[in-house]
Amino acid sequence: MIKARTDWTGLFFAAALTVVIVFPLLIVGTWAFTNVWRYPSVIPQEFGLKYWAATTARADVWTSITMSLSLASVVTLLSAVICLPAAFAFARLEFPGRNILFFSFLAGQAFPKFGLLVAIAGIFLNLNLIGTFWGVILIQLVGTLLFMIWIPVAAFQSVDRRMEEAARDVGASPLRVFWSITMPQAGPTIAAAVLLNFVGTFYETEGAWLIGAPGIRTLPVLMISFINNQPVIQYGAVLSVLLWLPSFIALLFARRIIGSGSFARGFGG
Repeated sequence: MIKARTDWTGLFFAAALTVVIVFPLLIVGTWAFTNVWRYPSVIPQEFGLKYWAATTARADVWTSITMSLSLASVVTLLSAVICLPAAFAFARLEFPGRNILFFSFLAGQAFPKFGLLVAIAGIFLNLNLIGTFWGVILIQLVGTLLFMIWIPVAAFQSVDRRMEEAARDVGASPLRVFWSITMPQAGPTIAAAVLLNFVGTFYETEGAWLIGAPGIRTLPVLMISFINNQPVIQYGAVLSVLLWLPSFIALLFARRIIGSGSFARGFGG
């Protein structure tokens, strides 16, 4: 029996990557539950929830949380309604300019994002969309195309066409085939795309700040103002922990999707 060799180089880089990712999170998480932490002490002198009470007592915090959830929900819903039919067409239909149009959805990722947002902001200014809810919705929709077009296309392409053909051969209608055969296979990957879209929109900052100010303030934008204007670190740390919650829920869901193999099958794995 051949003894497996230990990949020390891989273990070293895995450990280094873990430290780089986890250590800052531990520091921020510690600050969020610290009342007093003065240099040169390695650990806080006093733990507590003092700054949680002070932060959550602010009306603008709850307003920004509600605004972030509302924006993310509306953007995700509109993106699904607009992009999923388009993704199905890209996956199953042949039409002139299909490949060019499909790859054009990457155009927004090929240029500096802030420069693109400034150009769009100039258009929105003439349309009186600056500082409005729907102005932020429109700018955030631009950032959803990659998740909501490319990932669902891969999901629809991975569906077993033979099962669809067999269902049609026994008399199933196209709609019945779609809901009974296509969606159960493509659904988990599409659900992961929707979740990634929701989380990405919840965290989106540049568009919300540039287009939404001063009337629209999301939780990430509020956190930036806390960090810039508050000399107390704990305020920003508490908001950071609040911002981790959507990611944590997304990771739990994504773990189930990836563990089941559905996500890999969506990409032909």
